[in-house]
Amino acid sequence: MQPVRNDIHNSDLPVLCQSCESRHQGICGALTSEQLLALARHTRRVHHAAGQELLADAEPIISYGNVLSGVVKLSKVLEDGRQQVVGLQFAPDLLGRLFASESRVTAEAASDVELCMVPKPALEALVRENPALEHRIMLQTLRELDEARDWMVTLGRKTAAEKVASFLYLIASHIDPTQEEVTSFDLPLSRADIGDFLGLTIETVSRQISKLKADGVIEIENYRHVSVPDVARLRVRCG
Repeated sequence: MQPVRNDIHNSDLPVLCQSCESRHQGICGALTSEQLLALARHTRRVHHAAGQELLADAEPIISYGNVLSGVVKLSKVLEDGRQQVVGLQFAPDLLGRLFASESRVTAEAASDVELCMVPKPALEALVRENPALEHRIMLQTLRELDEARDWMVTLGRKTAAEKVASFLYLIASHIDPTQEEVTSFDLPLSRADIGDFLGLTIETVSRQISKLKADGVIEIENYRHVSVPDVARLRVRCG
């Protein structure tokens, strides 16, 4: 019997894994074919429409979600109802804090989202026995930490114009990371949510987006679809 190769074209891979666009970029890229087959017995793919809550603050974590497509909004809500968007997750990020007993944030589908759900015990057991998987998750965690630190600079030191440009560049660079010159995307957040993310009013967000459009840095269709003719020019406007 020939050994199973860790190859995306290998017929021994689970069917969903063969067609998954996040197969090599996410946590599954650190798994062998045998490990994927074992994990697939526990996983399920789920779809959430924009606006659906995926995980509540202080809710017990019973499973993790590998983001396959779409954008997940992470937020904290104060007792008086005020909301602060504290982060965004894109494919192939892992939703849920590994080895934590409960969530520290509220997670909501900012757009239509596809998740590959993995039971907490199954993934944590696999992490304990697989250094490559542990390393992959650690690198993702450190990347998110670096992005959070960069965003602290954005919120604390940048002007309103630079904040809005930085937000648009964040979306562009995550949704289409291979595109260096021209890109387009649908805004995953409403103007109100963008304001919560940036610490700005809705009016200020709308005014700065309109200015970027007037200056030819971006183009907007149907209020939500954004085209960036020159990504480098947008990056310059980030300050």
